[in-house]
Amino acid sequence: MLTLVPTPIGNLEDISKRSLDALLEAELIFCEDTRVTKKLLSLFASKYNLDFPCTDFKSFHSHNEQQVLKTLSKDMFDKNIVYVSDAGMPCISDPGASLVEYAIKNDIKYDVIPGANAVLTAFAMSGFEHTEFTFFGFLAHKGLERKEKLQKVMNSEILPILYESPHRLLKLLEELKDIDENRTVFLAKELTKQYQTIFKDSSINLYNKLKDTNIKGEWVVIIEPVKSSGKNLGLDDIQELDLPPKVKAKLIAKLTGGKIKNIYQQLLDN
Repeated sequence: MLTLVPTPIGNLEDISKRSLDALLEAELIFCEDTRVTKKLLSLFASKYNLDFPCTDFKSFHSHNEQQVLKTLSKDMFDKNIVYVSDAGMPCISDPGASLVEYAIKNDIKYDVIPGANAVLTAFAMSGFEHTEFTFFGFLAHKGLERKEKLQKVMNSEILPILYESPHRLLKLLEELKDIDENRTVFLAKELTKQYQTIFKDSSINLYNKLKDTNIKGEWVVIIEPVKSSGKNLGLDDIQELDLPPKVKAKLIAKLTGGKIKNIYQQLLDN
């Protein structure tokens, strides 16, 4: 059997009894980083007076997961296999999803134990009264990919949540205030840890507040979504707009997936 076990995102006391039991029963532990997992087990052993018998630890992370999957067989899962990421829930901006997919495709029994998660914790702390959110993970470090993803975030009508490193948080705040300086942003730093800190303000105020600060720790960023217009622009609406045929053709092609050239000719024929 495969069990995905969440680990604390900061506070050791957030580990659940179910998670500890799964780790005590593990015969093989796949880890995002074996060194981190071994240290974590040592801390649990000391804190809760436990003895974890498993001595078989194997690395499983985003850079080697496909190679590791090729070495697996269904028979391996006759014993208790556990997967843990470095912190929090596996598969949430962490490796593990491919291992779950392997279990599904090969009819292997598996379970996911609920536990600490920075996205949900920050969402509950933010005070935004939304029932839906979209998790964007980490943005690209730079370039067109980052710019396009950020535009998608800022145009989202569903509460967008993302992660950011301390090295790029100020850059992100600068980008946010350049796009919309009045947009409300919630920031959560080092959740569940000793120096847990939260901020909620406009993007420009947060930028001014933090621009001369030595920014440390991992951050969760939640951004006020744009308000829905309540009406989607349809084909008839575009036809009625006072726009050149070429512009209309591009808009219609965007909506329908058709070829601009053909749509443009149809507009001229009409």
